[in-house]
Amino acid sequence: MSSFFKNIYYSLPIQLFVLHFRKYQVLLIFWYLLFSTLASSFMKTFGADALFFSPEYLGKINILSGFIVGVSLGVFIMCWNITTFILHAKRLKFLATTADPFLQYCINNFLLPLALLLFYLIKLYKFDNLKELMSLNEVLITIVGILLGLFVLILISFVYFFGARKTIEFSMAPIISNPERFKDKFSTKDAKHEYFGLRVNWYLSTGLRIKKVRNVAHYRQDYLDTIFKRYHFAAITAIVIAFFTVVATGFFQDIKFFQIPAAASILTVFALLVAVIGALTYFLQSWSLPVVILFFFLLNLLYQKEIIDPRNKAYGLVYGKKESHAVYNKLALQKLSNSEIVERDKKNMLAILNNWKARQKTENPLLVFINVSGGGLRSAAFTMNVLQKTDSLCNGELMKKTFLITGASGGMLAAAYYRELYRQKLKDINFHIYNQTYTQNISKDLLNPVFTSLMARDVLSPAQKFYVGNNSYVKDRGYAFENKLAENTQGLLNIQMKDLKADEEAGKIPLIFFNNVIKSDARKMLISTQPISFMMKPLYLQNDSTASPDAVDFGALFYKQNPLDLRLLTALRMNATFPYVLPNVWLPSKPVIDVMDAGLRDNFGQETTLRFIDNFKEWITENTGGVLIIQIRDRLNDNWQTPFETKTITDMMVSPATMLQHNFYKLQDYYQTDEYNYFIANSKFKVNKSLLMYVSVKEDKNAALNFHLTSVEKRDVIAAYGSNANQKEVQKIISLVKN
Repeated sequence: MSSFFKNIYYSLPIQLFVLHFRKYQVLLIFWYLLFSTLASSFMKTFGADALFFSPEYLGKINILSGFIVGVSLGVFIMCWNITTFILHAKRLKFLATTADPFLQYCINNFLLPLALLLFYLIKLYKFDNLKELMSLNEVLITIVGILLGLFVLILISFVYFFGARKTIEFSMAPIISNPERFKDKFSTKDAKHEYFGLRVNWYLSTGLRIKKVRNVAHYRQDYLDTIFKRYHFAAITAIVIAFFTVVATGFFQDIKFFQIPAAASILTVFALLVAVIGALTYFLQSWSLPVVILFFFLLNLLYQKEIIDPRNKAYGLVYGKKESHAVYNKLALQKLSNSEIVERDKKNMLAILNNWKARQKTENPLLVFINVSGGGLRSAAFTMNVLQKTDSLCNGELMKKTFLITGASGGMLAAAYYRELYRQKLKDINFHIYNQTYTQNISKDLLNPVFTSLMARDVLSPAQKFYVGNNSYVKDRGYAFENKLAENTQGLLNIQMKDLKADEEAGKIPLIFFNNVIKSDARKMLISTQPISFMMKPLYLQNDSTASPDAVDFGALFYKQNPLDLRLLTALRMNATFPYVLPNVWLPSKPVIDVMDAGLRDNFGQETTLRFIDNFKEWITENTGGVLIIQIRDRLNDNWQTPFETKTITDMMVSPATMLQHNFYKLQDYYQTDEYNYFIANSKFKVNKSLLMYVSVKEDKNAALNFHLTSVEKRDVIAAYGSNANQKEVQKIISLVKN
């Protein structure tokens, strides 16, 4: 029995599996990332698992999208085989004496690829069946596509290496058949085998038959090395072809045909990274780490000297020369918020308020503010559904009475979309803005094009440019996000801020303040079609010329850069810059500043709303019947369901750092609740507040916070509107709006 297990252990498949863990462990990182992603562990909050389980191509999940992912999975597996074959061949000299050394290696190196494939297909079936609500036939068709793509790629690879073998045999045959030439070519008298101690008793042959390993002690070392080197050359050629294929895919990303599933891009880039790391290890040996450090040092130097610039820009804004960039410091911000400018901007806003009032039916109308929370597509879907249904129940009066919309991230995507639908309704009375198609539109995937661009374009492809007016910008994942959002919303959001200015000034449509957070100092950047310097400081500090503003009027700071030419899509993206998924947007200032997601400062929009109301409380008291703040949020405001728990030793070690992250939104809630209570206690007019919250029908089964929703999550988010708590709030809103 012991000899049986010993023979299994010293088989080539087992020895290769063990060898991967003994040597070059860095290559196993990519396998860990794939297994962890498929287990819905790694980057789950970003929706990475859905990219693999629901691969979209041309907007559909079908056999073709599965086929493309299968081909890319084959590329990853073959690159893994090629790279490890090159690295480990010196330990497997006997393979050089077989008919197809590389084919024999691949057959025996099956354990990791087979485990990944089986795990992938099992998880895909469960995910698509339970979460995407796909039928058995639909799931099986996707699986067939993946298997077919994998088979085709492996078949092409082996045909290629079969051709390489024929070429090697053709070039070596005259030498082998001629003893004199063989002796002359391989004449090293003291050539010795470099034996690395990899003991192998048997291996699987081409026909999956068990074969004993041949003794190769009588073969010359230089002859075996020559055979392997020629296979290495063929392998490297295959990797170069794969590299240029990925570059071409990224270069033609604007053509729908080349917009492959994100999972395929991830797998292909992983394959190339495996190949690059393997090449560095093979050619540089112990020098590989110093060379990598030197490479990053040079890359950083080129960035500092602005020879390369990977930073994302605000599309529509003029960047130009450094001399024309806006000065960003304490003095400059104080000048932008001096009392004269503040009074001028307040007069402009009072005129808009009066225009809004002139369009109302009563002498003292209700003034409505809508606050929407961040939360990816779950917040977008919930916000859109709430706005459509509640406005419909109010007979269209909700949007007519709404003066300002503000908030963060996903909620703002939906709010801006619904406002644009409302604007279309004003132009065409027959336009049906309550069609549920629009909720479906804003719920469509945004994650796939972002990750595809990140892998295929941002990482590998040469920079491509596009134009907004006369200004050029680099195409990257920010550009891909905006294009997909424009496509999902039927092009309605593909406009510039200046296209909205007149309707906002006339009080026809609600104003929107787009918030984002300046990374360097956490100040709020406020984007509007109107001058809003009065929002830069709390009211009690506006006459204090020494006080530093805690917010910045985007239009005032960048008045030389044509701020109203900013694309609405870009304003939304700046507001929804989910860390790592979307790039920070850098702005033309001295020193350079870049902005991040609005949720970092005010995820629920209330802070901005209360500051606005505080600035115009006298007008509100005299001209309205009070204020209604509607907060549409993607989470509970009194959340006992997700406490921060310490379950493991690791949790105890990292809890001081992760406590703040876990309780981030709760801390905002506590602060804003306190702020709101102080505000209403000192108000001379009535302030009403309604909370509409997304809470999953199944406790602790909330939709993921990312830019992809499964079919089950979409259904759950839409169903949340009908909860008892939300319906009570809806009735309250209807009563206030109608009366």
